Amino acid sequence: MGKYTPPFQQNTTVINLLAEICELVGRVEVTHRDIISVQLRRQNQIRSIHSSLQIEQNTLSLEQVTAILNGKRVLGPPHEIREVQNAAEAYALMQSLNPLSEDDLLKAHRLMMNSLVKEAGRFRSGGVGVMAGNQVIHMAPPAHLVPWQIKDLFTWYQESDLHPLVKSSIFHYEFEFIHPFADGNGRIGRMWHTLLLAQWKSFFAWLPIEELIAKRQSEYYKGLQMADAACDCACFVTMMLEVIRDVLQEMPHASEAAPFDRLSSDQAPTKLTPTEQEAFRELTEALGSDTLSASQLMERMGLVHRPHFRQFYLVPALEKGIIERTIPDKPNSPRQRYRVKSQ
Repeated sequence: MGKYTPPFQQNTTVINLLAEICELVGRVEVTHRDIISVQLRRQNQIRSIHSSLQIEQNTLSLEQVTAILNGKRVLGPPHEIREVQNAAEAYALMQSLNPLSEDDLLKAHRLMMNSLVKEAGRFRSGGVGVMAGNQVIHMAPPAHLVPWQIKDLFTWYQESDLHPLVKSSIFHYEFEFIHPFADGNGRIGRMWHTLLLAQWKSFFAWLPIEELIAKRQSEYYKGLQMADAACDCACFVTMMLEVIRDVLQEMPHASEAAPFDRLSSDQAPTKLTPTEQEAFRELTEALGSDTLSASQLMERMGLVHRPHFRQFYLVPALEKGIIERTIPDKPNSPRQRYRVKSQ
């Protein structure tokens, strides 16, 4: 496994970046608490989807992506609209995917590339290269080696004692080097990096790391190419650590984070953020005094994307006690209905 572990213990830049990031992580954990659960989920995940697809030449704007995920009709290339819908399906599973499961990797790829490539959800069956115009800048390993290389990469990650910030970045590079799929390697690789970070600190699932990568797209690809040329991914790891640090630095400071940060601990859980208030207002206004199924409620709200509805409206409202199930002991019952919880 030594090929994945350059001598980072002697890399002063990496050590300093780790120290900065860990300090910022501690600040986020203290100052953001509940705000991460809804505010970042709803806004930042849409930004992540838009940015990751933008890197892949998807031309839809952030406003168009948001509209698609809200079930609204958007004029645009059908395959680009499909890319957004597929990405939303994949990102909706973020909390349930095991980042060290080959089956979950294939499942995410199947959702991400459904109806876009023939081999969605399967490792590639042929050779593939990365092009820059007419020039091949990276020729991936032969297809028959891919299953073994992915398994080997997962095993290395589990056994490595490197810091998660470092080894998740190494994983990202090695995944792109292997290029295990016929298409979709970039968007899956970036998503998987986020999943690995979220395994370390759960709030990383909701940070728009992809947005900053999109802004530094040339630097991102240059880092991959330099690592290939040098047979050493230290430069790519350094670049990704800088991106993670900068994303954390852009988060609101404690005084700007949320009103409940200034409340006592017994009051904080019941205080709602502005984003929560808006989402729950839409939900309760749609419910009114009625008792509705999830499908009926989505129809009344004008939403068509079920994972988005569940992740950003239904589940948070249930967790906060805004609404309740009519059959609480059987949450998955086909006869399940929802109503505003009486105060």
